[in-house]
Amino acid sequence: MNLETFQLNIESHLAHVTFNRPERANALNQKAWDEMKSIFEDLDENEDVRVIILSGAGKHFCAGIDLELLMNVAQFSQKCEGRKREQLRKKILDLQAPINAIEQCSKPVIAAIHGGCIGAGVDIASACDMRYAVSDAFFTVKEIDMGMVADLGTLQRLPKIIAPGIAREMAFTGRNVSGQEAERIGLVNRSFENSDVMNSEILKIAQLIASKSPLAIRGIKTVMNYSRDHSVSDGLEYIANWNAAMLLSDDLTEAFQAKIQKREATFK
Repeated sequence: MNLETFQLNIESHLAHVTFNRPERANALNQKAWDEMKSIFEDLDENEDVRVIILSGAGKHFCAGIDLELLMNVAQFSQKCEGRKREQLRKKILDLQAPINAIEQCSKPVIAAIHGGCIGAGVDIASACDMRYAVSDAFFTVKEIDMGMVADLGTLQRLPKIIAPGIAREMAFTGRNVSGQEAERIGLVNRSFENSDVMNSEILKIAQLIASKSPLAIRGIKTVMNYSRDHSVSDGLEYIANWNAAMLLSDDLTEAFQAKIQKREATFK
């Protein structure tokens, strides 16, 4: 993949995806949004990839939408007010799609956050399966300071990650939440003293996940995402159907044989 705004490296079943606009604090222009969607859709189909680590080059994780792109969102070719609103709705849905692609990717996505995670950066981080941060990183739902309602997923996903009252406080105030506070409120799994320590620990976690059954890992993500958005009874019905279809696999056989033979399992 020929990328302009991201770096992508795949090695030992791990895909390292890096925002690569450090001169703009990794603010995402239209090209970046298009590339992000393509990257996660392609990684979803790549059988060699089992885990994805998402990080940012330079001083920040992601400063959200590039202001030039944000201003262009309000540019319309139609004179009719109804058609203008229709165009605006489509633009918003188009911007949501790359973030949805992260959530819908069948592989676990781990966010490694340093510096600022601002505006749409929070939308993106919220769509990841796990988040880790440096202690002095900061998270900001910045849209309120621009006189707008966050519309790319933060208001939908964040209250299912942290306490709804804290999510509302972040959205209403736009205040900075440090990496340490983010750990305390459950926004990140853990915070670390610096990026080197964080990246080392994330690599260990990613390698451990990559050593497990890829079919089971994909199933866990799919079932947990479904269960989050449905009732317990619906979730139980869904996992019954999933395992009726997927349980009797080569991965199950390999896992049992490895236990009996007292060796590490090796999955295709």
